Amino acid sequence: MAQIEIGKKILSTNDQVALQVREVLDQQGLFGLNLMGSPGAGKTSVILATVAALDGALKTAVIEGDIASRVDADKVAAAGVPVYQINTGGMCHLDAPMIQKALAHLDTSEADLLIIENVGNLVCPNAFLLGAHCRVLVASVPEGDDKPYKYPAMFQDTNAVVLNKIDLLPYIDFDLDAYRRLVLSLNPDAALFPVSCKTGEGIQEWADWLLETKAHE
Repeated sequence: MAQIEIGKKILSTNDQVALQVREVLDQQGLFGLNLMGSPGAGKTSVILATVAALDGALKTAVIEGDIASRVDADKVAAAGVPVYQINTGGMCHLDAPMIQKALAHLDTSEADLLIIENVGNLVCPNAFLLGAHCRVLVASVPEGDDKPYKYPAMFQDTNAVVLNKIDLLPYIDFDLDAYRRLVLSLNPDAALFPVSCKTGEGIQEWADWLLETKAHE
């Protein structure tokens, strides 16, 4: 019982800080996006493709979350996007205090959109609010079409699912129609975007949805 109470206290404290983060984002006119997904799903590739597709319609800043290294942050920086790296040192998720600290160091003065790339994981990130306005799950064809069965909470608690690497559909046993039905059975309100960062297919539709969603926030 004590462990459950401690867990509730941690989450409650995190949620309070998440509200503070949201206030900061709103004050700065920043639309926050919590981008989650498993390792290798292509979260960073989706970020870079999104920035290119937006073509300045939304100016972007990025917070990169990883257990170690700044490989992804360097890729984002090379694209000319302001970025701040968070290394969790073993924690499998970001939390709101980490985002609060990052915002104090990240230059968002010219940004309209803040993309937070969470640590690659399909369990822990779902439990921690970050103060973002929108939650997006990046999945990928090589992961298989059974992931919604195995990690239903991730699909239930997201605003959109970006299914990456659809250029591999001819080579992998993946039933796209069945996947779509399963995702919508778990979350009828979720938007689903099959995309390929390699070919560009579907990226503009996803970027247009992001623009529209921000406009209605």
